[in-house]
Amino acid sequence: MADLLIAKPQPGDFAPYYARYIDLVPDGDVIGTLATQIHGTVSTLQAVSEADSLKRYAEGKWSIREVVGHMIDTERIFAYRALRFARNDQTPLPGFEQDDYIGPARFDARPWAGLIAELEALRESNLAMFRGFDHDAWKRHGLASNNPMSVRAVAYTIAGHERHHMRILRERYLG
Repeated sequence: MADLLIAKPQPGDFAPYYARYIDLVPDGDVIGTLATQIHGTVSTLQAVSEADSLKRYAEGKWSIREVVGHMIDTERIFAYRALRFARNDQTPLPGFEQDDYIGPARFDARPWAGLIAELEALRESNLAMFRGFDHDAWKRHGLASNNPMSVRAVAYTIAGHERHHMRILRERYLG
């Protein structure tokens, strides 16, 4: 189903909060966006040294490793939502508190190259999943964090979330 062009989700397909991510993604080929953006992200991250990956731009802020770990966790959770919704599972899914995930994950103790490899492998896996969805799957909705969300909104949110955090990394961490 890789030839699908997935139109940008409309209000009502997602909670208003996610517009901040969805608006960062061009309309149309979200699968193509997901496939190409990861290469730039990985290239940017590979240019960061092991030592610099522990950098924080201010006291109490996440390190670069923690930002990347957050990107991994978030993409994994959202991909799970997409799978459940695409399979027409109507079970309401809970939200998650991103800050609660950072401490137990101990991202700063993990090898930097391993985090980058995990992000890349996760994206490749998610691309395979998204490419397997048919037209009907892309139109389905589910409930997450007490809000309706479509499969296409999930895909656009994943792409926009990555763009959002890579912009922050470039502006605040990498100068």
